Amino acid sequence: MKSTNTKKLTTLAMLSALAFLLALLFHYLPVPPLVPAAPFLKFEPKDVVIAIAGFLYGPLAVIPMAVVVGVLEMPLSATWIYGLIMNVASTCAFACTAALIYKFRRTIGGAAIGLAAGTVLTVVVMVPLNYLITPFFMGIPRHAVVAILFTGIGLFNFVKYALIAAITMQLYIPLKAALVKSKLLPESETAAGKPVKISIISVVVSLLVVAVCALGILYLNGLL
Repeated sequence: MKSTNTKKLTTLAMLSALAFLLALLFHYLPVPPLVPAAPFLKFEPKDVVIAIAGFLYGPLAVIPMAVVVGVLEMPLSATWIYGLIMNVASTCAFACTAALIYKFRRTIGGAAIGLAAGTVLTVVVMVPLNYLITPFFMGIPRHAVVAILFTGIGLFNFVKYALIAAITMQLYIPLKAALVKSKLLPESETAAGKPVKISIISVVVSLLVVAVCALGILYLNGLL
């Protein structure tokens, strides 16, 4: 039991470090805005790693990871505590929801439903949260936030997490296999259930989601 707990903590620490490195990398990369109405919001894929951790160890594993990575990200942004609140809220809304549904339905379909539900819930949570918090850290009147609440902030979160969901669907199995091979994860699922196998349907659906999001981003930026 002690060995299992040590491996779990080691794996979660490693995944947290990977999530932070992705956030750091995308902070300095010249990534164009997903949505022109909200150019201050940039895409970064750290929640792919955190969602995978949730699939492996359950929704409760997501919360400490979200807080740790959010705190490490604070120096990268001028928003400080406001940015931390937004980061933790969006990560938990997405990854906890996906992991909770997957916990009770450990199939490719369950993972897909969880990720889709997490995407929708993140938009539902972040729209009112941005309405309340954005005026404070951006120093703009609330009516200016309202003007971009759905066409900017809401749309950004939907596109961002749809992309993250599609990427998560494809990286979960290979990353899980790598952890098993390195002896950090047992052969069986950490929660009861049959091992999940990769699905051609999930690959096709993920590619379609990425393609639709890419076309939407190009259209919104006037490139189509």
